[in-house]
Amino acid sequence: MARSGAAGRPGLLLACGLLLWGATGRASKVEVSMLEVVEVELGQTARIPCNFSLPEESDYAYINWFYIDKRSRTKIYYMVRGQVFEVDPEYKGRVAMEEDFTLTISRVTLQDARTFVCQVGAGSLGVGENRTKLHIYKTPEPPEIQVNDAGIPVTSKEIPKIAVCISKNGFPAPNITWYKNGSPLWQDDTQISILSTLIKESSGLYTVSSTLFAHVSREDRQSRFHCEVSYCLLGADQTAASEKVNVTVFYSTEKLSLVIRSPQPQVREGDEVTLHCEGDGNPPPEYNLLKVQEGAQPEEKDLTSSNGVLILRKVKKDDSGRYLCRTFDLDSMANLEATAELSVNYLEGLKITPEGPIQLQQGEGLALTCDARGSKPLEFRWKKEKKGKLLGHGKQMKLSNLTLESSGNYSCEVAVAGVPGLSRSKQVYVAVHAKPQISPKDSLVPVKQNELVTLMCKATALPEPTITWSINGTVQNHTDHHRVISNLTVQVTPELLQSGVTCMATNKLGTSSLHITLQLRMTTTSPPPIGNTTEQKTQESKGVIIVAVIVCILVIAVLGAVLYFLHKKGKIPCNRTGKQDMQRNTST
Repeated sequence: MARSGAAGRPGLLLACGLLLWGATGRASKVEVSMLEVVEVELGQTARIPCNFSLPEESDYAYINWFYIDKRSRTKIYYMVRGQVFEVDPEYKGRVAMEEDFTLTISRVTLQDARTFVCQVGAGSLGVGENRTKLHIYKTPEPPEIQVNDAGIPVTSKEIPKIAVCISKNGFPAPNITWYKNGSPLWQDDTQISILSTLIKESSGLYTVSSTLFAHVSREDRQSRFHCEVSYCLLGADQTAASEKVNVTVFYSTEKLSLVIRSPQPQVREGDEVTLHCEGDGNPPPEYNLLKVQEGAQPEEKDLTSSNGVLILRKVKKDDSGRYLCRTFDLDSMANLEATAELSVNYLEGLKITPEGPIQLQQGEGLALTCDARGSKPLEFRWKKEKKGKLLGHGKQMKLSNLTLESSGNYSCEVAVAGVPGLSRSKQVYVAVHAKPQISPKDSLVPVKQNELVTLMCKATALPEPTITWSINGTVQNHTDHHRVISNLTVQVTPELLQSGVTCMATNKLGTSSLHITLQLRMTTTSPPPIGNTTEQKTQESKGVIIVAVIVCILVIAVLGAVLYFLHKKGKIPCNRTGKQDMQRNTST
């Protein structure tokens, strides 16, 4: 009958100290079946199953476990008459048999990689046995790659070393494969050579290393190399890859260029410009920078640069011209040259004619001309004041019938067409002379009798005017550019109401006057007159205070009368002590 795990236990009987199986199977002899191979990781527990079938009417059975070393057998464990025995000292304390007759070996070592035999005896009916190979494995450490950092010339006659790949502590010994840009590399002895070594450590584990030798080309400066370790685990192939690395490749210079770098495509005066010699060789060769002096016989002027890099700070128009980069490649023994043209945009010589300040009379005209020099066509714009309204385009601007309001700064803005940010501006001051103009136009001022009133007179003119008044009073003047503001504070009298006040503004071009008429206000609801002063407000405040005092006195009088009336009616009792005091005073 079949014996495999606990399911086989019902046919197992224990009689007179013997381990017997009932005759329930139909096998004609003892048959044992086992796995061909069992794999287990180093240090773990191995389980080797043993399944068997017995003939009917078998009397008793025993199980022996052996391992085969070379051609000899060594018994390590057996069971007979219900008792188990450990025989071999190498496995003492590490072997056991489970209920389904599976042999377990704990803490497996590399030496346990053997063939194990399960032998089942059924007395006179015979003996059966089978075997299992126990494989021990140890996953190797991830591969480490060490690249040749000294650099590899493409002209090397011998096959140069690219890198070394190492994988440690594996069992059994793993294999290493090399890859370039994801494609495997195979040895051909002309372009590629691979040297592998295998080291068995004292622990019994293997360390494998592989060195890749290969010729390289200019294109390999961007190639990526890596290695891959492969090993078999539980019947399946497993792999682990290293990091991908680049190698330094040395090759000659074939192409040379001179690059001009600036903040924007159109170089302006004042920009920082960098001239840079660039070649496609590695390592880069020594570069020489020169400027070509144009003329009947062009000359070359050496420039001080840092290995082909020249920085021009605050570049000027004189830096424009043709520049030359030159090198000599030692590998190819060839002279290489490259040129570049530097064009510096400029704007200079900005001026306005006529120059300021310009003095004109009211009603006259003026033509302003703006001129400048630039590397490209120029654009002209005119404004009054620097941020004022745009007046026109072009070199010339004509002004006619000028007035006092036309006075001010006129600005000419010049920009180089197609060169953003390259612009300049210049301004000229125009002064239009005129006789004074007085404001306000309203000459009627509402007032009150005897109040202090402030009258205002504004006059604008060039040259600056002088303001006088027809009567005496307190005068305060304030000047703002070509405008004078004069304030006259006087007391309103009947004479002043009758005569009024005259304001006169005078400069060398003439005199203007304004007569101000004072008119009494008829109602208090009318708006306050022009020029009310602080003294008027003070007098009004005094009137309000007097009215408040009178109201308070009346309130106190009424309150006193009410208290006296209540006292007489007896509504307000006096205390006893007060009465006694009053009586004593009366008797006395």
